[in-house]
Amino acid sequence: MKEMELKYGCNPNQKPSKVFMENGELPIEVLNGKPGYINLLDAFNGWQLVRELKIATGLPAATSFKHVSPAGAAVGRPLTETEAKIYWVDDLGELSPLASAYARARGADRMSSFGDFISLSDTCDLSTAQIIKREVSDGVIAPGYDADALELLKTKKKGNYTIIKIDPDYRPDPVEHKQVFGVVFEQGRNELVIDRDFLGNVVTKNKDIPDDAKIDLIISLITLKYTQSNSVCFAKGGQAIGIGAGQQSRVHCTRLAGSKADKWFLRQSPQVMNLPFKEDIGRPDRDNAIDNYIGEDWMDVIGDGKWEYYFTEKPARFTPEEQRAWLDKNSDVALGSDAFFPFSDNIDRAKKSGVKYIAEPGGSIRDDIVIKACDEYGMAMCFTGLRLFHH
Repeated sequence: MKEMELKYGCNPNQKPSKVFMENGELPIEVLNGKPGYINLLDAFNGWQLVRELKIATGLPAATSFKHVSPAGAAVGRPLTETEAKIYWVDDLGELSPLASAYARARGADRMSSFGDFISLSDTCDLSTAQIIKREVSDGVIAPGYDADALELLKTKKKGNYTIIKIDPDYRPDPVEHKQVFGVVFEQGRNELVIDRDFLGNVVTKNKDIPDDAKIDLIISLITLKYTQSNSVCFAKGGQAIGIGAGQQSRVHCTRLAGSKADKWFLRQSPQVMNLPFKEDIGRPDRDNAIDNYIGEDWMDVIGDGKWEYYFTEKPARFTPEEQRAWLDKNSDVALGSDAFFPFSDNIDRAKKSGVKYIAEPGGSIRDDIVIKACDEYGMAMCFTGLRLFHH
C-alpha cells in the first residue's frame, strides 16, 4: 500500500487528507479501526521513541502520546506495590516487562494520557493488552501482536479501536521534508544515537552518576528527542515522571515538568493512597479527583456538597506544609533538557523536585553560574554538547 486516505487532517475542515509514500510502500498495516491524521503523527513519533529506548537500554519500552508529544515514556522494570496501586494495575497480578513499561508510561501523567496513542517497542502480549483494554485510548502501534492480545484489543471501542502493525526493519531516507505555507523544508534526519557515552562530560564537582541514573538520563533525553520544544523531562526508576513540552521559556518548561513530577510523587503519599473513594467511582474520575485534591482546586472535591460524590467520608485537606514535607522525601531524580539552561533558576526549581542528576547540552554564556548552582546542591551534571529540538 503506497497511500492511505484519512477522514480529515488536524481538524474536520481540513480536507482532503491522506498519507502516502513517494517511493516504496507504507511501513504500516492497519489491523483494526481507522487512524486519523494526528493519530499517525503520534504513532510515528512514538514508535521512534520506543525503538530507541529499547536499543539504548535493552529493555522493552512504551510511550503514551498526546498531540505529538509524549505524556509518559518508560522501560519495562517491575512495579513496586505502591506503583501498581497508583497506576491502577494492582488487580492484574504479575505483569510482563512490556506491560510494566506501559503501566509506567500511562501512569506518569494520567490526566494528560487520557485518550492517548500508544507505542510499544515489542510484540504486544496479553498482559499489555489487558491494561490497554481498560484505559481510554485512541490506538496502538507495535511491531506485532500475539493472537490473544489482538483478539482482546479488537473488542475495544465497540470494535473500532485503531491497531497498527509497523515493520520494525523500516528505515526512512536520511533526508526528510515537510511543507509549511506551501514552502518545502528539508533537513537531515536527527539520527543522533543517545547512550551512556553521551553522558561522559561531567562538569560538576560531583562526578558520580550511578548506572540507574544514567538509564534515567537516557530515558529523559530520548523522550525529549521526540517532544515538542522547548522541553524538559524529569525521570526516575526507569520512567519519565514529568514532561514539560512546548514552552517558550526554559524555566517554564522546568516548572511544568517539575509540577508533574511532584504530582506523580504526591500520588504515593499516605494521604492520597488512603482516600476513601466510593467503589463505583471509575479510574478517570479518581484521577481527576486526585489531581484536584493535591492542587489548588481541592475544595472542588472535598468541599461540602462535593466530597459526597467521590468519597464514603470527607477527607482532610492535604495542606501545603504536609505536601512539602512529603516532597522533600523524593530524591535521586534525573533531569534532561533539550537545550542549555540560560539561568540558574532552572536548577533551583529542579532541586525542589528531588533532582540530583542533570544532562543538558551546555553552551550558555552563564554555564559557570549554572554549574555553581549544581555544585551548591551537590548535583552531578553532564554537558552533552548536542541540542535536541523537535518541531
